[in-house]
Amino acid sequence: MVFIANAPVSYGAFELTVGIYPDVPDGEGVLSAVASAGYQGIDLGPVGYLGHGAALAENLRRHRLGLAGGYLEIPFYDTDQFDPSMPELDELLGAFDVAAPVNSELGVPAPMATIAVTSQGVRRDVPGQAAHNRSLGFTDEQWSTFARNADRVAAYCRERGYTPVFHNESGGNVEAPWELEEVLRRTSFELCLDTGHLLVGGGEPVSFYVEHAQRIAHLHLKSAHRAQIEELVANGEDVEALWRRRVFCPLGEGDFDLDALLREVKRSGYDGWLVVEQDIFPDPVSMAAASDNQIHNLAELRAALASEGMLA
Repeated sequence: MVFIANAPVSYGAFELTVGIYPDVPDGEGVLSAVASAGYQGIDLGPVGYLGHGAALAENLRRHRLGLAGGYLEIPFYDTDQFDPSMPELDELLGAFDVAAPVNSELGVPAPMATIAVTSQGVRRDVPGQAAHNRSLGFTDEQWSTFARNADRVAAYCRERGYTPVFHNESGGNVEAPWELEEVLRRTSFELCLDTGHLLVGGGEPVSFYVEHAQRIAHLHLKSAHRAQIEELVANGEDVEALWRRRVFCPLGEGDFDLDALLREVKRSGYDGWLVVEQDIFPDPVSMAAASDNQIHNLAELRAALASEGMLA
């Protein structure tokens, strides 16, 4: 069975904007928009954005939204940086502990610990290029350190009762399909496949899902314009150009074949959250369209699910 969530990033609220950009909506505004659109759940955004402690549970309960997951970047490749980052993981899982009873009341799955690697070196300046330039990737020694620390995180999440899923991220050190495959080969992590970021990384979401379905435990559904990505890569633009150019677009537009992916999701027996995302920066044009776009995205997803007989 699948459950449909939305995310604060679809309203311009994420780690690069909250507390930095002036026009980011507050957590209450995003909770209200997501609930009004008809979603069953919401991603956490930065810890505290939707409320701290008991306030988080109260806000979720009042809007009848489950918590789908929470995102955290960790510097796995450097043990000196890795150890000091562990309190952030505890903070994330603590928010999950608060939200878990609400999820149980609503009959939705537990939140997923959605983990990415902190960007290192030049990677934020060269999104999409690692697909054809493997020299941008980790050295073998860095991969070994990465794997050792990643498995520590995965084990700890499981001890706390949550599934750890690794997230591919544009402008990160695990972006290209070959880098995600290294994570699968070297660690025990399951994957959170972000379809839009995979397009940026030079991958094709449907074929990647087919090949790796047994290790994909979480899905972020996002579309993007491949021609804009190719132009951005050819120009050597940085990762923020993805948002400045509005590369990520509503479902049904761009080059993500939602219908084909859902056929494979059904065939594989996937059971869990489908998180709709459309990453935007909080500029006036994007913000004006944000709520309408998320209503549209939910309608597109529901129609595609219905055509596959996947709606209850």
